Amino acid sequence: MRTESTTDEALETEGLARRLDRPMGALGLVFVLIVLGQALAREPWLVTTLGVLGWVCWAVFVGEFVFRAVRAPSQRRFWLRNWWQLVFLALPFLRFARALTLLRTARIGGVLSAAVRGSRSAGRLLTGRIGWLTAVTGVVVLASSQLLYVLGAYDTYGPALHDAALATVTGSVLDTEHGFARFLEVALAVYSVAVFATLAGALGAYFLQRRDPAGDPAS
Repeated sequence: MRTESTTDEALETEGLARRLDRPMGALGLVFVLIVLGQALAREPWLVTTLGVLGWVCWAVFVGEFVFRAVRAPSQRRFWLRNWWQLVFLALPFLRFARALTLLRTARIGGVLSAAVRGSRSAGRLLTGRIGWLTAVTGVVVLASSQLLYVLGAYDTYGPALHDAALATVTGSVLDTEHGFARFLEVALAVYSVAVFATLAGALGAYFLQRRDPAGDPAS
């Protein structure tokens, strides 16, 4: 009886987690835009509003993580698979530190956390390979451009967004001599190759399926 009760509880928890996937996924993508707005906002009221929205989103993410941790059938398996999320959940709290280095780390951590959350959200919301790849590429462009802007590689955000988009899609060289930019452009070049390889594979599979829809081995 105890085993059956445990199994039923695990199935109930899994069902609830699946129902939360879409709203949490949508919130994750919204969070990416909120973090972008925080980096660009200059008006005090807008800075405050986006700051409050960011913390509300983060509270929801923390609540979801705690819920899944408490209701996980196997605590050991859960923490082995999800320990790294604690790092991204803790990074935003560095902004309460007074040291300038920690404040910059907090901003970078916020961007990276939003990128990870946005990528996971795309996986929750989109099942098609092309749609998922498009959404993740958008997140990569926004995250990389924000990092370039936050770290001072570009004085304004527009050129950072433009160059990051080109580097992500085509592997172009970033128009700056900043040290981090040199590292990032290599990473984006590798990502662009992976994107084109995935697109080529998806298109090839699509045309092969259209050519032989019935899967007749004699054709």
